Amino acid sequence: MHHPPMVAVITPTGLAPNRRRYLAELYDSLVEQDITWEWIIAPNGRRADPDRIPAAIAADPRVTICSRPDAGAAAARNTSLNYVTAPYVCYADDDDLLPPGSLSVRYHHAEATGLGWVAGMSADLKKNGDLHIWECATPIGPHHPGDVWTYWHSPQDGKPPLGHTMLLTRTELARAYAGHGGLAKGEDYVYVMAITGNSGGELLPEIVYHYRHHRGQWTKQATYRDKAEYDARTFAWNQGAALHLIRTRRGAVLEDAA
Repeated sequence: MHHPPMVAVITPTGLAPNRRRYLAELYDSLVEQDITWEWIIAPNGRRADPDRIPAAIAADPRVTICSRPDAGAAAARNTSLNYVTAPYVCYADDDDLLPPGSLSVRYHHAEATGLGWVAGMSADLKKNGDLHIWECATPIGPHHPGDVWTYWHSPQDGKPPLGHTMLLTRTELARAYAGHGGLAKGEDYVYVMAITGNSGGELLPEIVYHYRHHRGQWTKQATYRDKAEYDARTFAWNQGAALHLIRTRRGAVLEDAA
């Protein structure tokens, strides 16, 4: 019997030769999940030949491949939403892993609470297999819309206090709040601020994402921390600040009207 997917996972990929093995391992980690899922793979860039996707992945009926030869990661992530049929969506990079229960622990909590987003903890996966939990600045527990931004004191403090791959989001919210923006890099910062700034959610103590450390990581390259990345952080921080201010003013107006 066919069961519709409960969660969609979106993965943009350049299909670089040194990352295809990781893509296969991400697939294996999806197969081990204990709820139904669909996987939207978006090869993006002129060198991202979809024929390079391992045959077992391409043949899986739960997988949709949408090639984006001219798109960057932001556009690939956004337009992949066109193919989502599940009520919830999350994002995974092509070199990372989802531990067992990653999808179900967030899905079941979202269904039970009615929250717009549910996140779990992310752990750095070292080359030797060791896991180190990323201690994000956002506290474990429920959060009102706009709360997450308050834990990001300034763009100079680094990235937002919650990672976009930690989030499981209602699909209609991912679509409604402009997805990942249109930045050349740091588009995930925009997604986090948009989702958490517009909807209440909760951070769970369970680890739901393994962030793999390896030489080919894009964010580890010497050229990554440049003006464009800083501009993306500043843009997302200002976005979070604006959303927080709008909600604060709206609350004050409602109190005055009462």
